[in-house]
Amino acid sequence: MIITDTHTHLYSEAFDEDRSDMMQRALDVGVERFFIPAIDSTYTQSMLDLESNYPANIFLMMGLHPTHVKENYKEELAHVEEWLTKKKFYAVGEIGVDLYWDKTFLKEQQEAFAYQIRLAKKHQLPIVIHCRDAFDEVFEVLEQEKGEGLFGIFHCFTGTLEQAHQAISYNMKLGIGGVATFKNGKIDKFLNQIDLKHIVLETDAPYLAPTPYRGKRNESSYIVKVLEKLSSIYSMPEEEIAEITTENSKEIFGI
Repeated sequence: MIITDTHTHLYSEAFDEDRSDMMQRALDVGVERFFIPAIDSTYTQSMLDLESNYPANIFLMMGLHPTHVKENYKEELAHVEEWLTKKKFYAVGEIGVDLYWDKTFLKEQQEAFAYQIRLAKKHQLPIVIHCRDAFDEVFEVLEQEKGEGLFGIFHCFTGTLEQAHQAISYNMKLGIGGVATFKNGKIDKFLNQIDLKHIVLETDAPYLAPTPYRGKRNESSYIVKVLEKLSSIYSMPEEEIAEITTENSKEIFGI
């Protein structure tokens, strides 16, 4: 059984003390493919180091995270653009809009989001969307950029059934992680109404650990708890869900 974690920040400082052990725990439970989203230029070297240590398992993205869109965002976007011409990346991400922490840079976040979508189209890459308290603002940009060349993953999907269908209409898969295991997560109530062909698995480690680890540091091996939950929601064997969601990830990332 091959499990794909489509979104995990394995270069995070949270893993500096035990990264190799944490990676081994994930490999031991069948997680063989790890897709690594970018945050900003300060993490680029850590991501490259991770890739060189696990070349068969690590697949990098390049992008500017919306919470890191600040006064210098144009310099950060230039960094993204430059790196996309220098080496192989598997997506532009994570990109989007986040209004949970700060609404100061909403206009700039939307501008950076649209700009990076256009970069993804230019390089024929998928996008990986971060959306927090910002469905309307994210959909506004997707509506203006929709059409040929737009595809990817709506990471950490936490919306309604209607919003799920809207995301899918823009050629997005839904990234499902620990939130599906939360008592108040809500998406588990309607997920079985969405065809599994639209779903990929993720952890967002070190964030959003699934039950029973909620509130603790998340890691990629905990994706088995998400798999268990989806097995229950879809009334399908875990092996089958792992296989379908891994195939879905191959469709998106091309590997």
